[in-house]
Parts: sequence; C-alpha cells; structure tokens
Amino acid sequence: MKKLLFLIILCAVALFTRAQTNYPVIVIETNYGTMKAVLYDDTPRHSEHFLKLVKQGYFNGTLFHRVVKEFMIQGGAQDSKNAPAGAQIGGGRTDMDLMPEFRDNHFHKKGALAAPRRGDNENPQKKSDASQFYIVHGKVYTAGRLDTLERAVNVPIRNKLIEKHYMPHKAKLDELKAAGEARAFNSLLDSLLTVVDSLYASAPGKLILSPELKEAYSTIGGARHLDGEYTVFGEVTEGLDVIDKIAALAVDGNSRPKSDAKMVRVYVQP
Repeated sequence: MKKLLFLIILCAVALFTRAQTNYPVIVIETNYGTMKAVLYDDTPRHSEHFLKLVKQGYFNGTLFHRVVKEFMIQGGAQDSKNAPAGAQIGGGRTDMDLMPEFRDNHFHKKGALAAPRRGDNENPQKKSDASQFYIVHGKVYTAGRLDTLERAVNVPIRNKLIEKHYMPHKAKLDELKAAGEARAFNSLLDSLLTVVDSLYASAPGKLILSPELKEAYSTIGGARHLDGEYTVFGEVTEGLDVIDKIAALAVDGNSRPKSDAKMVRVYVQP
C-alpha cells in the first residue's frame, strides 16, 4: 500500500514538473484586477525579452491603450505613461524588433499573450514589436464555423489539383463511360484520384485545425485570423475576467479606453 501511494505521488510530481515552464509566473496588476501569465519555453526570444522588460519595471504605469472588444487588449507603450485624456498614443519602437517565433501549438485563444507588429508592406519578415504586447479577448466560434474556415482554405487547394491532374483526362473518362467500359473507367478514375489525394495530403498551405484549437475556440473563444501572423509567447492563466472588464470599456475613435486601463505594476511572482 505504501509503495503504491509512493508511486502515485511520484507520478503526480513528474506530471507537475513536465507542466512547468522555465520562466517564472508574471503578475499583471491593473486598476481593473490582477492577471497571472506564463511564458512559453519554445518562444525563447520573446519570452526572455519580455521577462527582461518586466524585471526592469518597463510596463509599470503604462496603459492598455488599444482595446477592441471580441478581439484584443494591447498595452505597454511607453508614451502611454501619464498620457493626457484623449491623446493618441501607442507608437511602436523599431529598435526593439524580434524575429517571429510562430508555433503551431500556440494559437490565439482567449488569454493568449502575444506581440504586435508593423504591417507586411514595411515588415515582410513579420518581426515583432517587442516594446508592447497584447492579450486576446476574442469571440467564441461554433464548430460549424471552424469547419467552414478549414474548407474555405482547403477546397481551393484540392480544386487546383483536380484541375491539373483530373480534368485533362475527363474526355477519356467520358468516352469510357459512354462505351460502357466500366472496368477501364473505374481503373482510370481510381488512379487519377489517387494522385490527387496523394498530392493533397502533402499540399502546402493546407489548413488543419487541431482538436486542442477547436476545443479552445469553441469554448473560451479566440481570434483565429491572427494565427500564424503574430507570435504568441505566453498565456494568461488567472484573471480572464479582467480581460473581459477591460474589453468592455467605452473607447474613443482610436480605440483608447475613455477611462484609463492602467498597468499599476507588472512583476515576477515571488
């Protein structure tokens, strides 16, 4: 009995250890409540840089200056400290760019901690503006909507393969069908579809949404259109309701809350 209990405890400890990150928990204390976030191990450039800024007190006193309900709350800009009401704020810093770290296993679910960036025209490498960050608020997707998103990307890819590898042989298929040559017809059709299926299986650009992503987006929600475009380097694990409170604030024409949403202090949990 004692041996069994020891093994159970040992397994629990092992699972707990594997679930840990190499980085400490980050506490984001705001005037609307407190959030806690973890940083991901497999986005080291972003995680280490963010942790460095936190330890410097870089975000203390900054605002969530851009808030879009069902999308995200963005903050950390240095020009937002003590900014007068109504002032347009939030300029990024080109001296704090980081190369992207896109990971298929990190997506824009509610609470995702990510890096904003300049547009593709001036930033073709999609480098992150590491002077600010955003947290996803997002919206809940139905399972049908997620399936539609997959089809919208994948059907055109398959159609192009059909056009290239099947359509040139359609006249021959029609000829065999009209002649009643069922065996020859089926043999040719099977070979053509096998080619199409094989090429489709490895086609670049195909969208396959993981079960974990579908579960998150259909329950807590997210912002699917950001995936693969912006680096997600952590997530809020406590205080998701704080995101709701800030996202619900009335904003001006620049999406700045009319009532300041301030980061009183951002620090490493003791």
